Amino acid sequence: MTKKNLAKQKASPQPHGSCAHCCGNDETTEATEKTTNYSIYLPAIISFTMLMIGLTLDYFKVLPFFKNHIRLAWYIAAYLPVGLPVLKEGWQSIKKGNFFTEFFLMGIATIGAFAIGEYPEGVAVMVFYGVGELFQGAAVKRARGNIKALLDLRPDHALVFRNHSYIPVAPEQVKIGEKIQVRAGEKIPLDGALISEKGSFNTAALTGESKPISLKKGDPIYAGSINTSGVIEITTTKEFKDSSIARILDMVQNATAKKSKTELFIRKFAKVYTPIVTYLAIALTFLPYFFVAEYIFQDWLYRALIFLVISCPCALVISIPLGYFGGLGAASRNGILFKGASFLDTMTKVNTVALDKTGTLTKGVFKIKDLIRDQHFTESEFMSYLTAIEAQSTHPIAKAILAHATDKSAYSATEVQEIAGKGLKGKVNEKTVLAGNKSLMNSNQIKVPTEIDSIIDSIVMLAIDGKFAGYVTIADELKEDALTAISNMRKAGVKKIIMLSGDKDSITQKVAKELGLDWAKGGLLPEEKLEEVEQLKKQPDTKIAFVGDGINDAPVLATSDVGIAMGGLGSDVAIETAEIIIQNDQPTKIATAIKIGNSTRKIVWQNIVLAFGIKLIVLAMGAGGMATMWEAVFADVGVALLAILNAVRLQKMQWD
Repeated sequence: MTKKNLAKQKASPQPHGSCAHCCGNDETTEATEKTTNYSIYLPAIISFTMLMIGLTLDYFKVLPFFKNHIRLAWYIAAYLPVGLPVLKEGWQSIKKGNFFTEFFLMGIATIGAFAIGEYPEGVAVMVFYGVGELFQGAAVKRARGNIKALLDLRPDHALVFRNHSYIPVAPEQVKIGEKIQVRAGEKIPLDGALISEKGSFNTAALTGESKPISLKKGDPIYAGSINTSGVIEITTTKEFKDSSIARILDMVQNATAKKSKTELFIRKFAKVYTPIVTYLAIALTFLPYFFVAEYIFQDWLYRALIFLVISCPCALVISIPLGYFGGLGAASRNGILFKGASFLDTMTKVNTVALDKTGTLTKGVFKIKDLIRDQHFTESEFMSYLTAIEAQSTHPIAKAILAHATDKSAYSATEVQEIAGKGLKGKVNEKTVLAGNKSLMNSNQIKVPTEIDSIIDSIVMLAIDGKFAGYVTIADELKEDALTAISNMRKAGVKKIIMLSGDKDSITQKVAKELGLDWAKGGLLPEEKLEEVEQLKKQPDTKIAFVGDGINDAPVLATSDVGIAMGGLGSDVAIETAEIIIQNDQPTKIATAIKIGNSTRKIVWQNIVLAFGIKLIVLAMGAGGMATMWEAVFADVGVALLAILNAVRLQKMQWD
């Protein structure tokens, strides 16, 4: 992916090809867009007002001089504000060798209407065409705005050490090698190396591991990690433009690059369709001369002009991408980023979902699950000893114990020493206390219950003055919406839901049973996850989506039919590899993505049928002399407006 300066990034291309003259320049900055929002409506307002005045004067004949050259001049003045941009676009296309565009058709039809004296019709066609373009542009910008607002999650500032103090600076202005400060609970804004002696970080999204990590001075730390300890200092090793957030924003700018197959087909069809109807219009003008007894050129030319207006492919060309843009906008409002319209289609075919465990279905945050103690100790006394010694540690498990304790000041620990890979030893209330794993107990000749060996979760044992006092089990917990997510996926049509995890198989099977999954497999390396998904893809009629969040999930995200990244804290690699990103890390959004894909496809096909059906009917009427230019306007611009409103309806729907 090309790395760009965010301030200079281009917006995504217009989704409807050449129907863009009223939508503004895509390279315009947000500030410029804001200042021109109202000005783009001015030409249409002027032309429409003059058209209405002209029609009123024609009907009531209150001004005797409103005829001949004065009348023509009035309607030309009404035509120019909306007509000139279209004629200019048509001329530019012709110079590039592209004759058969909607601009060409509209230009010929409206100039022809003026040539045969149908001035109001000529102006009306161009006015309503311009209004349709404005509605279309507004719908596109609204959808794009929803996506940008969702994804502009970059930190407002980074605290950078300059001039002997820490000052807030925009992340884009932080240089490699500068020192930044990150407070407890804040997200690391840029990649760097730890300057502080030690720190604790939630890196579940980066590594796929459920246990937070403790880092020491000099260790690398990555943007997106959460500082769970005190204030720390970091030396930056990358610029902001290379961060995961910057890459996400870049992906948003190019979200429409991957067109759906339906959209691509319609575009190809329009390129063939437009020249065909142009030649048919010419034939409709001249061929009747050889077959009609009383041939009147002006009458048949008028029919041909109506035919051209009706056959303008604009409604067809915009109805498809605007439907998909409506889907993209609806998804963004619900915390979901589709990288392209093609993946909205793909989600409608998914019948198998494979999920990672940590960070996808579980929170990746430790909490005390069970507390088992010797009967000689009350729970309060047991926790007082355990809390006192664990308070001397920065390990994430120690933090889980401290978070559980109600009274952290009952006892204090002295002479605490950390025994690598085993736990802690110290003095509490003048008693020798050990807190750690079975290895620590064995090395100090502490007898532990046999039931310990059958416990699946992480365990911290406590011994006081050489006697086993009890233990606590600490485990990651399911996300609040995990069960609902599985249920919703089944309702959305997913036939098989499985789990592929790098965590212990015993823990994986336990979680799978709680959630009612079809099957699960744990203890998998990234390449083994990849093999499992490849085997699933070989099964007939199987479309598989894989949902993960860590670097270790990147290969399988790329291999699956649809890769879905839990992107709120997701790793750079996972986010870049996946086709769909769930920004708020809620697994229920998987089913929401499927529902939005289904509804988008339904509305797209409604728009296709509507555009084709009405156009064919009015085309036949126009060729037979039963339709005027006003019916032609409805068949083209009216259908386009209906398609836009139908697409916008997606953004109003409730999905959860």
